[in-house]
Amino acid sequence: MAQRRRVRLDEGGRPLRAEVPAPREEEPSCECPRLEPADWHEVESDWSDIAFLRAGLPALFGVPLRYDAARRRLMERAEAVGLRVPEDPMLLLGRGRFRRLLLLEVEGEAPGVWRPGGFAFSRLVPAPFGALRREAERTVAAARERYGRPPDHVWVWYLTCGRCSAARQFETLFIAHYCQGPEVGPP
Repeated sequence: MAQRRRVRLDEGGRPLRAEVPAPREEEPSCECPRLEPADWHEVESDWSDIAFLRAGLPALFGVPLRYDAARRRLMERAEAVGLRVPEDPMLLLGRGRFRRLLLLEVEGEAPGVWRPGGFAFSRLVPAPFGALRREAERTVAAARERYGRPPDHVWVWYLTCGRCSAARQFETLFIAHYCQGPEVGPP
């Protein structure tokens, strides 16, 4: 026996045609940073003048929790101590299964500002949730091949929000950071 299915009818008893969805906007409007691939993909950057405010972030098996609240607190803390936050500041997330470090790029001097120094090698790639670990490993492998040793730190910058992630293919920046001299890492 054929399986029955429901078909919606119009006022005259004729089947309604399936509505064609409106074309999706290529990139929904949001305030997410946009990076030029030529400036960020497989590029080495000098970090001698980069400064960050740091905050701890709880995580559940690597998935950060309360990310937006931690970001807001860092912005408020920067304002409270008189630090300037540049337009589209780097917002970097460190590694960790149960606790992760969140860094907000700032300009100026104040207690608690971390200046990592050294240099960084970055890769700008699409990285949906299931590809994050693989892309981080590829970044470490590319950096190790290029510099002969693994990086001191690996940072991730999620460049998209929930509204624009799919349209922008989950654009993510992976950074392999190398300290120069004795490492003065995050607390």
